[in-house]
Amino acid sequence: MPQMMPMEWMTLYITFMMTFLMFNIMNYFTQSPNTTTTKSTSAISVNKMNWK
Repeated sequence: MPQMMPMEWMTLYITFMMTFLMFNIMNYFTQSPNTTTTKSTSAISVNKMNWK
């Protein structure tokens, strides 16, 4: 291992980094978002108060 040239270390680093990035990207995009079909659009009650 210590006899490796710097270019081989760079190739090894790039290989591991690309593998890590691809793994993270695939995990990010394979998660399906939680879609709620019941739409709760309850009216917000606003108490209008005159401050004057």
